[in-house]
Amino acid sequence: DAAAEAHKQRQLLAFLKYVSENGERLFIMGDLFDFWFEYRTVIPRGYMAVLGALSQLKENGIDLHYVAGNHDFWVRDFLTEEMGFNMHFDPIEYEIAGKRFFLHHGDGVAKFDKGYRLMKRVFRYPPNIFLYSLLHPDIGIPLAKWVANLSRNHQKDRDVDDRDYRELALEKFREGCDYAIFGHLHQPILAELDGGVYMNLGDWMRHFTYAVFDEQSLKLHHWPTDAE
Repeated sequence: DAAAEAHKQRQLLAFLKYVSENGERLFIMGDLFDFWFEYRTVIPRGYMAVLGALSQLKENGIDLHYVAGNHDFWVRDFLTEEMGFNMHFDPIEYEIAGKRFFLHHGDGVAKFDKGYRLMKRVFRYPPNIFLYSLLHPDIGIPLAKWVANLSRNHQKDRDVDDRDYRELALEKFREGCDYAIFGHLHQPILAELDGGVYMNLGDWMRHFTYAVFDEQSLKLHHWPTDAE
C-alpha cells in the first residue's frame, strides 16, 4: 500500500545519505526501480527523490556502478550522463584492494528460468522498444509496472533455490575470484564455498539488506545500519 511504499523510500533515502557521508563507492545490483524506460522528456513520477539522492552521491565524489537487472531492460544514457553511473549491462569482475569480485544481478542464472531468457530477448528486440516508445507515458508506465509486479510476485511466491547460483560462484572461484555477489532472489544469503565467499544481497522490499567490504572482509548488514 501507499504507506508501506513511502516507508521503503524513506529507508532507501536514509541509506543513500549514509553512503554519501561514509562510503567510497556504491554498486547497485539492478532493479532499483520497479520499471525504467527512458523517454526523451519524461521521468516517471515518484522517482525524483531517489534520483536527487543519487545526484548527491555523485556530487560527493562517490564512485557509482549499476549492474542492470531484469527490470532495467530499457536503461540508456540518463544514469550515466546525468547521474554519473558506470553502467554494466552484463556481469562484471571488479578488483578492490587486491580482491576479485564477480558481480551479477542473477537474472537468467537458474537453469529452470527459460521463460525469462525468452522474455529478455523479446524486451530487448529494437522494434519492440520502438513500438513501446510510441505509447503515451500515462499508458506505458502503468502497463510496465503491472508487468513488473507480476514478475516480482511470481519470484516472491517461489521457494528460493540457489543451487545454480552456488554452482556459478564455484566456477568463478576456480577462475580466481574471491567473492561472488548476486541479487534477483530477494533472499539474503552469505556462505563460504571452497575458499570463496558467495552472497545474495536480499532486497529493499522486505529485508533492507546491503553488503559492505572494508578491504578485509565482506559482510551482510541490515538497515537501519548494524554496521557501526
